Amino acid sequence: MTPYDDVEHPSPPQAAAVTPGDVADASRLVSFGLQPKLLPARDAEYAELVRRYRDDTAFARLADAVATGLGLIVLEVSARAGMAVAAAEDSVFAVRLGDYSRRAASESTDRFLHGLAHLAVAALAFPRPEDLADEGYLGRLTVNGVDAFVRQVCRRLEEQADAEGDNTDPVSDAPGLEAAWRVYTRRSATGATKDARRLSGSTIGIVGKAMAFLVDSGFLQKTSDDSGGTFRTTARYQLQVRDLAGSAAMAELLALGVVPVSDGSATLLPPDPTEELVADAGLPFHTS
Repeated sequence: MTPYDDVEHPSPPQAAAVTPGDVADASRLVSFGLQPKLLPARDAEYAELVRRYRDDTAFARLADAVATGLGLIVLEVSARAGMAVAAAEDSVFAVRLGDYSRRAASESTDRFLHGLAHLAVAALAFPRPEDLADEGYLGRLTVNGVDAFVRQVCRRLEEQADAEGDNTDPVSDAPGLEAAWRVYTRRSATGATKDARRLSGSTIGIVGKAMAFLVDSGFLQKTSDDSGGTFRTTARYQLQVRDLAGSAAMAELLALGVVPVSDGSATLLPPDPTEELVADAGLPFHTS
């Protein structure tokens, strides 16, 4: 027997038991995160749960577990973005671009153009790498500006195809094999119905639908009707585009040089004077 055998050693601290109330609170936080337009600044309960998540590690782990069980990926929990979540591919909450485009368009080529519009919006919203890293950055863009940008991309792709001797028409009965620039440049920018409303199948109409979808998803906020509709980005969209920025499609789009990122400025190349663009198709974002 040693002199220390009769000394009472303190028991290791026990983790606090998880209560049904904790589970309810964690689930409540996740439910707030599934409301894309809601921010902590507008809801006191949401703000308190975000604060608890950031201050209480055990509660944060519980909320993360609830999200994981629902097939959600937690991108960030903060006062600026709330609980920003993305749905995994097998999640019941997943809104796949294919599902969206099937609702928005009946033709397969139109579905392809909707995907192209979303890619262009992401590239224009955060044209420089530092824009994605800067939590205070707000991207600003317009419907007409996005359409002008895509048409410049199409022009660049056409020039590349000419240089490579690959600028030939696709098989007429297989429109799905057309290259992106072939589909987009052949589509009217605006079109019009008998009462002067723009056609939903025009490229401006497609871009407008894509951006309206992003507004409903809490990724963009509309600021005016100028230039076909003017929008600014949200913190939630910045987090989503960070994941997209590493994709091959985004890298290929930026590599075309239509959105220069090397000198730190955010601006489009001057439009080709022979290209017929819609009115007010100016720069869709600012230079700082």
